[in-house]
Amino acid sequence: MADEFMKGFTIFSGAGLLWMVLATWYRTPEFDGPQLTAPVPEDPGTYDAIGIVLMDAMVAMMVLGPIVFWFLIPAYQQARAAYADRNAE
Repeated sequence: MADEFMKGFTIFSGAGLLWMVLATWYRTPEFDGPQLTAPVPEDPGTYDAIGIVLMDAMVAMMVLGPIVFWFLIPAYQQARAAYADRNAE
């Protein structure tokens, strides 16, 4: 189980770091204003649009990655072991 915990924590940390870097680039228009929460630019270029989509994907990955590795995979393994024990009797 420690292996799944570290995988989930690594995904959470890596996605969070990448989100923070991208949010700093695209959601911080000035130092004195709102930081990491300002709206994205209205007319982004091609590479900016890719960065904004990647930033939003990192938020989803930051939430779904740990849920998969901390809850869904261990629950599946427990269910599979319980099913195998039930059929062995």
